[in-house]
Amino acid sequence: MKPLIGTELKRFLRDYRRENQPDFDIVGLLQSIEYPANVGSIFRVADGANLTELVLTGITPTPPHPTIDKVGRFKSLRVPWRYEKEPVTAVHQLKEEGYTVVAVELSDTAVPYHTFTYPQKTCLVLGHEDHGVTKATLNACDAAVFLPMYGKGLSLNVHVAFSIVLYHILHHR
Repeated sequence: MKPLIGTELKRFLRDYRRENQPDFDIVGLLQSIEYPANVGSIFRVADGANLTELVLTGITPTPPHPTIDKVGRFKSLRVPWRYEKEPVTAVHQLKEEGYTVVAVELSDTAVPYHTFTYPQKTCLVLGHEDHGVTKATLNACDAAVFLPMYGKGLSLNVHVAFSIVLYHILHHR
């Protein structure tokens, strides 16, 4: 089988997208993600998964930003996003809109990401690269999931962890 390129690839992806649209309404909440490269990567992943929205909070840099734009390939122009200073306020707003809010975080109540049953309306909360999700935000969440690590490292880069959990949700059913 030869690889698809150019127009053939675009047609294949268009047809696949039409026939296999996941039935999820997913929001990502970035709680003080400090590094613009990570924010740009998350925008790119959010576009790839057709997220409903990204909510940027705390010290998370916002578009337009040269690094976010370059790394994210200007997906901030396509992915709906908003800024809310306080992450706990954003969590409460999302709960009022019917979202189940799930932190991607190592905590004593977290379960492996692949064992959790994600509702149709899910918000994934991502925390600061070094400090993770704050206790206040974690307490406002409905649940927490983690990625099991089998090497010496305790965690993955925030946009990589987000990608793994997000695509698991989209394709698990």
